[in-house]
Amino acid sequence: MTDFEDALPPARDEVPAGRIDPTIPHPARIYDYLLGGKDHFVSDREAAEQLLKVSPGTREGVRAHRAFLRRAVRHLTAEAGITQFLDIGTGIPTQGNTHEIAQNVNPYARVAYVDNDPIVLVHGRALLTGTETGMTTVIEADLREPDVILSHPGVRQVIDFSKPVGLILAGVLHFLTDDENPHRLVDYCKAAVPSGSHLLLSHITLDFAPKVQRQDLSKPYEKGTAPMVPRTHADVTRFFTGWELIEPGLVEVVDWHPDEDEYQEPIPGGHAWAYGGVAVKP
Repeated sequence: MTDFEDALPPARDEVPAGRIDPTIPHPARIYDYLLGGKDHFVSDREAAEQLLKVSPGTREGVRAHRAFLRRAVRHLTAEAGITQFLDIGTGIPTQGNTHEIAQNVNPYARVAYVDNDPIVLVHGRALLTGTETGMTTVIEADLREPDVILSHPGVRQVIDFSKPVGLILAGVLHFLTDDENPHRLVDYCKAAVPSGSHLLLSHITLDFAPKVQRQDLSKPYEKGTAPMVPRTHADVTRFFTGWELIEPGLVEVVDWHPDEDEYQEPIPGGHAWAYGGVAVKP
């Protein structure tokens, strides 16, 4: 059995294998490996192991990153009253997906998932099913083409853009280079949603690791489908321009409304290397 066959998901007959190159690492599958998942190839595992050499606390960091997403979605559903979410760059399904958190609070919550990895699409259709009263959908699209996402029939079926939307960009923007103008792409998405919408965003940074060189963090992704581009607090704050950050602002993900009942896993080095924040559109 080849590595490719071994790593394919159970519904592998549905995977458009011609568009999947197992020799090229993909961020969603690297992330899946770091979270302890099983849907990745040798190339993804090798890239992840390189990353662990640069940052031994990466596994704990990605789990802290995921915990931030859960807390923030719960906050948006329970406290801000958001009933529909557009989750771009969702990754391979794992525990505590957006719709599970939101629909646990409000069974009528709706979620549209977006990712550019075909494997995510297959897993999403199999696993990202909502409640009887809520609704979920999964589409294959790329943040680099936000107009395709926002006009997609699948998204339009789930999301009513005349009402407040929870726009989720968790752990995806650091896979866009400055030349791809990620701030413009985010502004495009922000402009498509009405007042009262919220932006949930997280982003990798080296602000907590001054001794680590940017190229060292980026190197494991050099052969992948996307780079790794850490950004500073000021750079990440720019994504929220024109919107009002809610307390506690843009902070390290572990410091965003920490849950006393949630297990706080020690992170080697002491930091998760990621900022997280939520803002509301006036």
